[in-house]
Formats: sequence, C-alpha cells, structure tokens
Amino acid sequence: MKHFFKHKILVPVLAVIIFISTTAFRNDFFEIAKQIEIFTTLFKELNMNYVDETNPAELMDTALKNMLEELDPYTKYYNEQDIETARIKRTGDYSGIGAKIMTLKNKVVIVEPYKNYPADRAGLKAGDQIIKVDGIALADFKDDALDLLKGAPNSKINVEYIRQGKTSTASVMRSEVQIDAVPHFSMINETVGYIVLKKFNQKTTTQTKYALTDLKAQGAKQIILDLRGNPGGLLNEAVNIVNLFVPKGQLVVSTKAKVKSYNQTYYTKNAPVDTEIPLVVLINGKSASASEIVSGTLQDLDRAVIVGSRSFGKGLVQRYKKLSYGTQLKVTISRYYTPSGRCIQALDYWNRDKDGNAVRTKQENYNAFTTKNGRKVFDGGGVFPDEAIDISKNSAITKAILGNLSIFEFATKFYYENTTINDINTFKVTDAHFKDFRSYLKTSDFTFETNTEKALKKALEISKTENLEDDISKDYNTLISNLNKAKDQAIQANKAQLINLLTDEIVKRYVYREGLFEYYKIHNLDIKKAVEILQNPNKYNAYLK
Repeated sequence: MKHFFKHKILVPVLAVIIFISTTAFRNDFFEIAKQIEIFTTLFKELNMNYVDETNPAELMDTALKNMLEELDPYTKYYNEQDIETARIKRTGDYSGIGAKIMTLKNKVVIVEPYKNYPADRAGLKAGDQIIKVDGIALADFKDDALDLLKGAPNSKINVEYIRQGKTSTASVMRSEVQIDAVPHFSMINETVGYIVLKKFNQKTTTQTKYALTDLKAQGAKQIILDLRGNPGGLLNEAVNIVNLFVPKGQLVVSTKAKVKSYNQTYYTKNAPVDTEIPLVVLINGKSASASEIVSGTLQDLDRAVIVGSRSFGKGLVQRYKKLSYGTQLKVTISRYYTPSGRCIQALDYWNRDKDGNAVRTKQENYNAFTTKNGRKVFDGGGVFPDEAIDISKNSAITKAILGNLSIFEFATKFYYENTTINDINTFKVTDAHFKDFRSYLKTSDFTFETNTEKALKKALEISKTENLEDDISKDYNTLISNLNKAKDQAIQANKAQLINLLTDEIVKRYVYREGLFEYYKIHNLDIKKAVEILQNPNKYNAYLK
C-alpha cells in the first residue's frame, strides 16, 4: 500500500505542496491528492470505454467550468479562445466587423452596430440574425460562432443574414475596432460638463482625464460622471479615476483575503485634475465592481453626490492565474472595502438557499458606516444613491421583460414600421406606442413566473400525492387567473420605467449610441436631477453634510 502511494500520488502531492507553500493556502494535502487521483482515473476510463467517441478537450472544458460554477460567477476557467475575449475586454481593441453581437434565443444576432465601422458601412443593423459566414452555417459550427467574424484587418467576409423574415447577404471588410472607455463627453449647458464612462479598461484613465480637462477648457464649472451600465473592469483604473478628483495619498480601496499577500491597500499616486469642482456620479443596477469602487469611494469621501438607483453590489476581487498549455484561471481572491470600511457585496455565494441560489443580504443585516463628514452609509447591498430616482430602479416585471428581449425585439419591429423620424430629439414613446408594446407582449412568447406562482404550483403537486387535487384545483385555477391579471396590472404600473427603456432602445436604432447620449442631455431624468443639484450650491452641499 505504501509503495502504491509513493509512485501513484508523489507528483500531485509535490505539486500541491509547492502550490501551498507559494500561496499560503491551507488545506488537507491528502484530500486534494486523493481527489486528483480519483478524477484522473475516472477521466481516463471514461474516454477509453464510453460507447461513443468522446472529445477529451470538450469534456474537460465542461467539467472545469461546471465545477467553478459552484463557487461564484466570477471565478472562471479560460481556454485559449476565452483568453482572447478577456484580452479584448481589458484593452478595448480587436479586429472584426465592429458590432456588438450576442447569441439570443439560440440565434446569433447583431445587438448594436458601431457607427462608421464595417458592419454599419455594410448596412447591417440591430436585430439582423446572422446565419452564415463565408458559406459556413452558424447552426452547424461547433466552436464559438463569433470567432468567424474576427480576423485580420482589411480581410473580407461574406455574411448571410435574416432581416424581418427576408434573407440577404452583405460583404464586410474587417478593420481594427477600438472600444472607447469614454464614448461621449460634452457640455450640457454653459457650466455643466457631462462624461460617459462605460468601461474600466486600459484606456479609461487617459480618456477620462482628457474629457475632464477638455470640458474645463470649454468652461465647465460642474461635472456629471455617468457610470450607469458600467460593469467594471480594472481595479487600478478605478483608483486612477478617483485620483482625478481627490489629492495624492488618499486611500481609495483596500482588499482582504485568505492569502495574506493579497491583502492590499490602494492609494492615489498622482496629482489630481480638480479637487474642488462639484461632481455628481450617476449609477444604476448595472453599475458594478470598479464602478462601485469609484462611486462608493467618492461618496465615502463626500467628494460627490451619487444619483440614480442602487448599484449591482459586486465587492469581490479577481486575479488571473496562468495554467498549463496557455489556459488561465480567473479566481476570486479577496473582497474590497471602501475608505469607510464597508464592503458592498450584495450576494452570499457561500451560503445558498435550498434551491442553490446565492442569498442576498437582508436590509436589517446591513452595517452602518460613516463618511468623512459623518454621514451614514451602509454595506451589504451595493452603493445606495444620495438621491434615488425611482424610474432608474428596475422592478421584477421589468427585469423579466428585459431578460426575454421583448424591448429589443419591439424596438426592431418599431424601426422597420417607422423607418424615418423627422427630429429624434423631440421623439417620445406615446401612450399609443405603449399600448402596442403591451399587445406585442401578449402575442410574443413573453412569460413571467412569480415566486407566488411557483409556490402555488408546488402546493398543487403536493396535493396530488395527498389525494387533495380535486378539492383545491378550482381554487388554484382562480388564483392563477388572478395572478395573470395582477401581472398585466404590474406592466401598467411600471409604465414610466418601461417607456424609459423602450425610448433608449428605439432612439439608438436611428442615431446610434452617440445620438442617444445627446438625447439623454435633453430628456433623461437622472441627468436633469444632476443638473438641478449642481446648479444649486446650497442643495449640493446639503447632500454632503
């Protein structure tokens, strides 16, 4: 038996010991080696004996990714193809057709063509379903279909697509695509400058600093920094953005980890651009990670007024670890804490409910902290705005409608039924448009199952095992009917929010994202509130005291 262990698990044990000694990771050495041995033998026997031909690489890829899903959504295994996608997110550069493309309902669909890039110049539009690239049917392509659209600059591809039921083709010349961290900045009026920051990549600090400096040169006396919909990115870039508005040497964020070497503090290192200019930061439920470091830190330091709705609540930090054969592991190594000491992580992935879902921290369990001026702020659920805008907060029914892509698909339908709009800046989604949208929901495949509905279905199933089905089925059907009426009423109750989302998607179809930001400056309620606060010094200062 000793001889068996000596030869069979000596190498994995040594690997484990080296890993532990270099990372201070504590665990049961024997248990790790044992599980490696079990997995190795299983994997070998499976591939040798399974009745059909197996693909060891695909099996392993699936096994590793599924294993990590048990932890949190940010700890991920990256194969060689995945690494290129991650690189694009970090740098913002790639070579392709210049469009946001996603797999929606098992279809490869153009979500947004970027203005003046190849897809746009070739006439491709949002809602187009790509079915073939250079004669290769995407339905039969086993690898990532989006890889077919990438390639060397100035190389040409032929794209076959479906638009409104009609199949067409387009010849697209690939080019270098640069995804700006700051896609827009401009003056809203004579004194208020507006900066849209969409990504924390390697261009973030340079582009934001340029925008801020340029706006000040144009006469900006107050600034709006729009972080709505910004999912985060590089932590160092978040520190640098805070540094634009606060002095050198200021604590921005600290991280706490199991491995002591990962416990770090991040201070501003550079001379700021302006430590006095009044600042409003816009956030919403899609502002996450680095966006929350910026907004949470500026709030803790009483350096900005935060406007919008509660941010996403991602207080976890990841680091990339190189693995064998060019693969990588992105692993959650620590939690981050803003200067007041709060962690804004909203979901507990380590203590899940009975259905395996991460548990959201309850409001009664939030801990209070104080800002530099003594204001109360809280942990446990994202960054809470100083001025909450109800229309910015998505309700359950709104999230379901967005998740089902109903707004995206209705906007596509609207665009082809109204191919021209005389003045987009005066466009509004009317009551008649909203009525059409409600009708569209009823005729499409939109479904929304409430928690109440799930509980009733479960109760009905249990009643069958207890021979009580006949007694309660009539009441059950009545309750379900009432619930459906309530869901229809919920759509009407969230009319303002849904109209807001419909407007954004429709406006983009006509004037791209660049035009949408100009539209925001005239109509967006968050921006209007920000301008109101900034142009009233007493009101602005009152938020920070």
